[in-house]
Amino acid sequence: MFSSLTTPVTKRLWSASAALGIGLLFSSVLSAQTINLSYNGAPDADKNAVHLFASNLKQILADKTQGELQLKLYPNSMLGEEEERMEQVMNTPSLNIASFGGISPQFPEIFVSAIPFMFGTFEQAHQFFDQGEYWKSAQQEFYKRTNTHLLAVVEEGGFLAFTNNKRPIHSPADFKGLRFRAMDKSQVALYESFGASGTPIPWTEVYMGLRTGVADGQMNPPMYIILGSLFEVQQYLTLANIQYSDQFLVANDALLKSLTPKQRKALEEAVNQANGMNREAVESQVEQRIQFLADKGMQVYRPSAQELAAFKEIGQPSYLAWLKEQNIDTKWIDMALKDAQ
Repeated sequence: MFSSLTTPVTKRLWSASAALGIGLLFSSVLSAQTINLSYNGAPDADKNAVHLFASNLKQILADKTQGELQLKLYPNSMLGEEEERMEQVMNTPSLNIASFGGISPQFPEIFVSAIPFMFGTFEQAHQFFDQGEYWKSAQQEFYKRTNTHLLAVVEEGGFLAFTNNKRPIHSPADFKGLRFRAMDKSQVALYESFGASGTPIPWTEVYMGLRTGVADGQMNPPMYIILGSLFEVQQYLTLANIQYSDQFLVANDALLKSLTPKQRKALEEAVNQANGMNREAVESQVEQRIQFLADKGMQVYRPSAQELAAFKEIGQPSYLAWLKEQNIDTKWIDMALKDAQ
């Protein structure tokens, strides 16, 4: 029956249509732009919220641009550690999700956003970064210094908690004499305020550093404790809600300028959508992840309001003093504290 409809004319029409379709597809492939996105942590969306964000961003952006913009993901610090990846995004048309270790050498004022015990809830942290004057000023100043853009604050796993393998931590006094892995020098300052010492160790070396005793403990949100299998080498977990756990999506200026207005809008919308999805996913799984760690044998301690106040009473003033020692203008501190009220 089908063959009876295949006249010479329709054969030519179908041939022309097929050729046009192939041509359009070929043209689309040629016009597609691939953008590298680098970050740390394993390519596991269940355990690594940064990878979850990156994966969602990749899919949403492809959908919004009908494939014109394609992200190529480089997890696990495949393109280098923090400072190397920042150099790359400053000098090549790419994207990078950086921690404080990547941002701070270019913009030490980023440490102001990590003042300990500044946020009591996720909502307060969201408002700080979504609407606050500190963050708007930080984005402007970062662009002036690096010619790159802070596009988003990526929630990566909840609030930071203390872990160690020596003893339960219920108060600042329990830190005395312990050695902690630090992500950066701001964390070293925080540990020292409690009477402990801190040593910077890259994320990729944290597990072995804890296992071999280079450090007794560390601080990270529950998600990262799971991601790094740190529950295998850490016994005690203190849910002190020290700092909001986040990283920063950085975009090369030349990359953004190469996009059409429509593509730039699609990228910004995709970033916002992926970020919203990340927040929802992270916050819905915090308690589940804490229970997972307890089931793995970690002793979980939830400080009382009075105990949290004791941590804040020592940790926050010491951290503020350290910020001033870094020659960070007090205007940044004043803005941040005002936004956090």
